[in-house]
Amino acid sequence: MAALAESGSNPDVDLLYDINGLAKDAPHWFDRVMAFVGEYGLLLAMALLVLWCWWTVRRRGGADAASSVAALVWAPLAAGLAVLVNVPIRGFVERPRPFVDHQGLDVLVTGKTDYSFVSDHATLTMAAAVALFVANRKFGLIGLGLALLEGFCRVYMGVHYPTDIVGGLALGTAVALLLSPLAMALLTPLMKAVERSPRAGRLVRARGERAAQAVVPGTRTEQTAEESDLAA
Repeated sequence: MAALAESGSNPDVDLLYDINGLAKDAPHWFDRVMAFVGEYGLLLAMALLVLWCWWTVRRRGGADAASSVAALVWAPLAAGLAVLVNVPIRGFVERPRPFVDHQGLDVLVTGKTDYSFVSDHATLTMAAAVALFVANRKFGLIGLGLALLEGFCRVYMGVHYPTDIVGGLALGTAVALLLSPLAMALLTPLMKAVERSPRAGRLVRARGERAAQAVVPGTRTEQTAEESDLAA
């Protein structure tokens, strides 16, 4: 890893300067926007995307509602777990931030004193995106786009090497996929129990959809229009 921190013909460093060089040529207001987006904005966008997917799954309902919601619950859990896994990795590698070893970078945020490899932001967003993709491909593809954009922003901001981003994307993907079967085995029964609850069940299935599912075909609770007219 020390070799990657040295300039010269290193493609990792060359790409860092190429991407971060865009910040030097951009207007100041644009750099401020990119700094906010890369530091907070995309994390918020990912959280809102998961909530949007949950709302869609909840309203659609269906027999697989509990398992779908369980997969969505796994998204933030996978993100948090991936960041925890990254803690010993960063402590073991101890790679300094790129602006520590390289001059001339346009660093858009200050106060970064921890290690660089791997990127927490890239790890977190990719883990959430992959878990979201498992739950819903349409929303998952949007999430993957956000994760890739997050990685670009971190290099643009001058706080990570490109390989920090690649490592974060790989770590987030590995945690979300490898632990997904275990997570679903634990979360699906829990969501089914929540679904049966009169009040908490709304977290899994919309109220109207729950009422419709409660009608069992062939029973007296399912009254046809003709029977209603006869009763009148």
